[in-house]
Order: sequence, then structure tokens, then C-alpha cells
Amino acid sequence: MTTQLSHLEWRWKRFDDLTTAEVYDMLAARSAVFVVEQNCVYGDIDGLDTDAWHLLAYGRGETRPKLAGYLRVLLPGHPDENEKDVRIGRVLTTAGFRGMKLGNAMLQRALEEILKQWPDQPISLHAQAHLQRFYGAFGFVASSGVHDEDGIPHVWMRRPGFDS
Repeated sequence: MTTQLSHLEWRWKRFDDLTTAEVYDMLAARSAVFVVEQNCVYGDIDGLDTDAWHLLAYGRGETRPKLAGYLRVLLPGHPDENEKDVRIGRVLTTAGFRGMKLGNAMLQRALEEILKQWPDQPISLHAQAHLQRFYGAFGFVASSGVHDEDGIPHVWMRRPGFDS
């Protein structure tokens, strides 16, 4: 698929504002990437989507727009009331849209939205360990050692807020 980043349609929505087609696309992409491609059997439906914000990037499809990239953002205090960080998770690019730096554009877009809504909050994410350099380019630093999560090496990373 030869879609340019400029042709993507960005959607930043709370769960209740997602259409049924968007929820289907989101869950199908997460299953395809995390469960099938990465051969990782885990409970993706974790009860956190309904209180999260979702960033979806759609590209051109044959009959309707096709989900190109996705991530979710958990609000400060959720799910752990003691957690003051905004948390980015479930970051993915679908197979047909890889190799065009969509991950960079998606993370930049997410950070812009987060900083508008929660300007002084630190931001954290649970990265696959091999992506530390990628997230480091956006100001994230490792805040834990590398550890196993469902058979894949992961590391917690954090980008401090202005109040940290």
C-alpha cells in the first residue's frame, strides 16, 4: 500500500465517541498485531478501553478507510488511583502501512493531544525493550529494568511533566 502520511485521517476520541466500526477496527488490529503476529496470547480486553482516549489513523482502503495505526491513552489516576502519569499503550501500525514512519507521526500526534489536555502531567508507557531508542527520541527514558511481559522483553519508560 502506498499511502502518504499526508493522506491519513486522524481521529482522537473518547471510547463513547467511537463508532462500532472504529471499535471493531481497533480490536481487530490489536489482535492481528499483538496476538497473531507477535504470537502473544494475553487478555487484550482489559476493561481499560472504556475510560481511555483513542488515536486512530486511517488510510485509504478499497471500499472504506483502513486502520493504519492506533494507540490508546489512559488518564492520570487510572487504573491505579495513585498513578499520576498519563499512560500511552497498545501502540501499533498495521502491516500494510509499515515503513512510512507512521509510528513517528502517531506518537507526535498523541503527545500533542496529551499536552493540550494534560499539560503538566508526566507520561509513561510500557515499551517493548527493542523500541527504547524510538521512544527515547520523544523524550522518554527508561524507568525500570528490562523484564518479561507475556514472553516479550519490556521496559517502563517515562517522560517527566513540568510538575515532576
